[in-house]
Amino acid sequence: MQIEEFIQAIKADHQEPLCAFIYDLNRLRDHAQHVIAQLPERCRFFYAIKANSEQPILRALAPLVHGFEVASIGEIAKVRAVSATTPIIFGGPGKTDAELRSALQQCVSLIHVESIHELRRLQSIAADLDTVAPVLLRVNLRGPLPTATLQMAGTPTQFGIDEALLPEAIVEAQRSPQIDLQGFHLHSLSNNLNADEHVRLIAHYIDRVHGWAQEFGLRVRVLNVGGGIGVNYAQLDQQFDWQRFTTQLGALLEHDDRAREWRLIFECGRFVTAACGWYAAEVLDIKRNHGTDFVIVRGGTQHFRLPVSWQHNHPFVVVPIEEWRYRFTRPALQDAAITITGQLCTPKDVFVRGAQVPRVRAGDVVLFVYAGAYGWSISHHDFLSHPHPEQIFIGDV
Repeated sequence: MQIEEFIQAIKADHQEPLCAFIYDLNRLRDHAQHVIAQLPERCRFFYAIKANSEQPILRALAPLVHGFEVASIGEIAKVRAVSATTPIIFGGPGKTDAELRSALQQCVSLIHVESIHELRRLQSIAADLDTVAPVLLRVNLRGPLPTATLQMAGTPTQFGIDEALLPEAIVEAQRSPQIDLQGFHLHSLSNNLNADEHVRLIAHYIDRVHGWAQEFGLRVRVLNVGGGIGVNYAQLDQQFDWQRFTTQLGALLEHDDRAREWRLIFECGRFVTAACGWYAAEVLDIKRNHGTDFVIVRGGTQHFRLPVSWQHNHPFVVVPIEEWRYRFTRPALQDAAITITGQLCTPKDVFVRGAQVPRVRAGDVVLFVYAGAYGWSISHHDFLSHPHPEQIFIGDV
């Protein structure tokens, strides 16, 4: 059944206006298997659960990915609720002592250390627990780096150790019996759409890490190249060319002896789950203000914050619903440029501005596509205390 037919079928069973996130788990599995199968042999693929940490999503991915990337105690708990043994890598700036202690007690595979102070605290905690902490140093490279929607490195941000301070961090890690320095984490950007550019970025990472290994006599075992693989919300038929990327990456790794003994870790989120999810919101009202046609839907950006966060028009389709239970005329627009908003008491509650549609009516359902990542997971759910959307999982749960 196509997603539009599925919406029409479930709408027939709803008395109240429809508002739901819908996830196709079979589609998710197929995509993840396809992505992982194309990786070069020495690469490992971790899912960054911040993109979508719903339990059915994690359960679907657990047998397929090499592990999960987390950024809090809460995310560690979500992963451990799915699997007691799956590998976890733990990152993020500003970790508390309790988080570092919990990560060691939960036997995470790697901890991404973001500062020299954090490194020293981790040493102390590991000594108290009489253990050794497996560490990658996260480095904020000086650049030049490609540009993308979000920059984590090559510019002042809270992420990683400034490259100028890296020698001090390496020496600190080397002299501590409590730290097992396995390599480096170089997640520098997010939502890159250019496959060739991303291969060049990883080649740059290899150059930098090899230089540090030579300078400090390090045996590098792991290079975490981060995520950063993008989703093109503006042109859905022009997505990141994963096959081109992995083919070029394979050639790079085959001919570069410097990285022959390294494992390359990817920690992708959006790229994994975006296409498997939709946000369905029924049209409650249609009205015109100051020359602009507004379509107001059940729900809002308190459910699906991505469009207002990124300031883009999110892609959507209008699913026609023929039933109309009122006796008066059904509000409708034909061949109109519409602005789609939610129910919140703020003019910032906008999904789309000035999008052309052939027809939309009160009672139809606006179906936002590519809503499987950074939708519900980043939203301010209880603002104005509207009901939460349904969470519907189709496929083998």
